[in-house]
Amino acid sequence: MEIDSLSSLERREILLTDIRNAIEVEWANPMKMNNDDAVLRSSLTLSDIDSAYARMRRFAPLMKKLFPETEERNGLIDSDLVEVSKLREALNSPRIGADISGRLMMKLDSHLAVAGSVKARGGIYEVMKHAEILAVENGILESFEDDYCKLADEEAREFFATRKLQVGSTGNLGLSIGIMGAALGFQTIVHMSSDARQWKKDLLRSKGVTVIEYEGNYSDAVKEGRAKSDADESSYFVDDEHSQELFLGYAVAAKMLVRQLAAEHIVVDGDHPLFVYLPCGVGGAPGGITFGLKQLFGENVHCFFVEPTQAPCMLLGMVTGLFDNISVQDIGLSGNTQADGLAVSRQSGFVGEFILPFLSGDFTIKDKRIFEYLQLLWQHEGIFIEPSACAAIHGPVCMGRSAVMDEYKYDNRLGKKMANATHIIWATGGNLVPEEVRQQLLARKA
Repeated sequence: MEIDSLSSLERREILLTDIRNAIEVEWANPMKMNNDDAVLRSSLTLSDIDSAYARMRRFAPLMKKLFPETEERNGLIDSDLVEVSKLREALNSPRIGADISGRLMMKLDSHLAVAGSVKARGGIYEVMKHAEILAVENGILESFEDDYCKLADEEAREFFATRKLQVGSTGNLGLSIGIMGAALGFQTIVHMSSDARQWKKDLLRSKGVTVIEYEGNYSDAVKEGRAKSDADESSYFVDDEHSQELFLGYAVAAKMLVRQLAAEHIVVDGDHPLFVYLPCGVGGAPGGITFGLKQLFGENVHCFFVEPTQAPCMLLGMVTGLFDNISVQDIGLSGNTQADGLAVSRQSGFVGEFILPFLSGDFTIKDKRIFEYLQLLWQHEGIFIEPSACAAIHGPVCMGRSAVMDEYKYDNRLGKKMANATHIIWATGGNLVPEEVRQQLLARKA
């Protein structure tokens, strides 16, 4: 049956059947709204992103002091935007069979300073805001105009040592919160699910972070961590499933991207569309980045999430309309994936419904294909990123060879504009992976 002859209900049922059977799918979001309307109904605004960016700038002198590797970016957490034309050629070859028009870029949040993943943006930001509030309330900082390097002094560290930071994580958010929290002197506790890699646990412990391991999945670790934190008056819980602070920390990435696009002479307007592909787990990082991009580029940016076929929690919640009231296990999927950062069974209770009017669509990918992309990227560009980050490479592949995406391009009058398009693969982690583990991943059969 031709796709054009199917009703919306029939398409939804076919899609859900494919999701249930762990078949790779492409989904164009029928609930996406005109950007002006989506912005008007949003509880967050561009001013919230501006406020988050201003806080990061206040902390910049302290960041340079605590983490000298941030010096080259003047204390801000940001990454390079690079062109990956050789990868584009490899993806367009008969082996992969993509048809990517325009420029292919990669945003290297895989190489962010301090924590080596996109989680460094949101996680470090939320720790910043919590530390700032405590410091002002307790007289360590006199105001938001004070010298934030005071937070590295003995008085501040002794105070923070009486307070706890806790978080539930599959790995990368735990690294972000753990490293930043420990650097300020907090008692930092990371509750890690069974999906978390051993090297991430070892790294956290080497920084003085307490790691509590669970046999269950990500949601179990978050639930347990939240309960333990709530029972302790001295503790603050970074809630990956509900945090607006994490979300805004991620959204700041859009402001930083603007100058990088200009430096690459990349125009984003009605004739030059921008496509951005983001790996998605619980949804905070890709959701925040999408929100920031839509605030700045409106209808001219098209954002897509990419999820593993065994853990497509964001897609499942959106398609069913149940959001965080359904898990992938409810439809018979395992939630297990080698892309550990994406091994999430239930989407964020905040992000899914919030980002739905802004999101262009979602793709799912099998683990086997993830490793093929990992090795192609290394072979052709000499760039290593984590398996979970490699999921994003599937985005531009789907965009160029999918009937669903052909329809999306037609509906959005993009056909003749694709030659002028820019595609950004958002690489979300990988820089801190130990060399031994890297070699194992690169040698793995795709």
